[in-house]
Amino acid sequence: MSSIDLAAAERIADALFAPDAPHGLSLALVVQQAGEVVLERYGHQPDTVFGPGGPVTADTTLISWSMAKSITHAAVGILVGEGRLRLEEPAPVPSWQGTAKEAITLQQLLEMRSGLEFVEDYVDAGASHCIEMLGGVGHADMAAYAAAQSLLHPPGAVWNYSSGTANIVARIVGDAVGGGREGMERFLRDRLFGPTGMTSAIPKFDEAGTFIGSSFVYATARDFALFGELYLRDGIGVDGIRVLPAGWRDHARAVKAHDPDSGFGYGAHWWTWPDLPGSLAAHGYEGQYTLVVPDRELVVVHLGKVPADRRPTLNDRLRELVACTHR
Repeated sequence: MSSIDLAAAERIADALFAPDAPHGLSLALVVQQAGEVVLERYGHQPDTVFGPGGPVTADTTLISWSMAKSITHAAVGILVGEGRLRLEEPAPVPSWQGTAKEAITLQQLLEMRSGLEFVEDYVDAGASHCIEMLGGVGHADMAAYAAAQSLLHPPGAVWNYSSGTANIVARIVGDAVGGGREGMERFLRDRLFGPTGMTSAIPKFDEAGTFIGSSFVYATARDFALFGELYLRDGIGVDGIRVLPAGWRDHARAVKAHDPDSGFGYGAHWWTWPDLPGSLAAHGYEGQYTLVVPDRELVVVHLGKVPADRRPTLNDRLRELVACTHR
């Protein structure tokens, strides 16, 4: 049974939520061990052009950003477990039929090795496919925009992190489920969020009715921790019912690439932390993390507004939190 040095963890939380914290702004922190919340802390939302800020509480829903990709992985797992999707077969994308793209498999999409062109940039609108997809010419049908990009490399040959790829996968899931937006909302609620205990989760959809599986799920920090717990328990939900097929956690964390910029590994719509063997993590823009460390029975969720160049400082604080636990 794992334990935690709570006094040490509290000191780290104090540092994270200090007004002058060097990493930026922390909005929520949940540390869950062996299924129990042992530490949580909340901050204050700043005012933005979209409206006034305010205190963040345990009931505040916050944006996932790219942690949604890991939720998309879970949705795929349910359908793979039922035999409704097959990883090694060509991905069922109708517009790819009769082209070189028809060789791309669902597994290659999950590993970000499709070979499709996609520039994942969050600053330079002139160069970024991501900005164009989420808020520009591709926003009405994000999966179609991503699927239409050029095939630059043979499928499986080159790793390229791509939010567009995640939306192609989300469209594949939606088509397999059927029923348009309503069918996908029902599937996520009844088959994933409900059994996981995520009562606050709100997935967002584009104008074509596709779940924006790259970027947009809103939930409380506690509910993101429950999602992490689902993978900690290898797919077993809150009531002891299997939600994901056995071994789907290993599918997520089987490293297929290493990101030279961050030092993290990449599996299938999940990241891994090489210094934490067996770990897997959902990462999102601005310092969103759901870090799962199975051998310590630990899930750490951080939600905030952290500039990209300060992420290493935040990562070090989260490592310190993990080090507070004992096996």
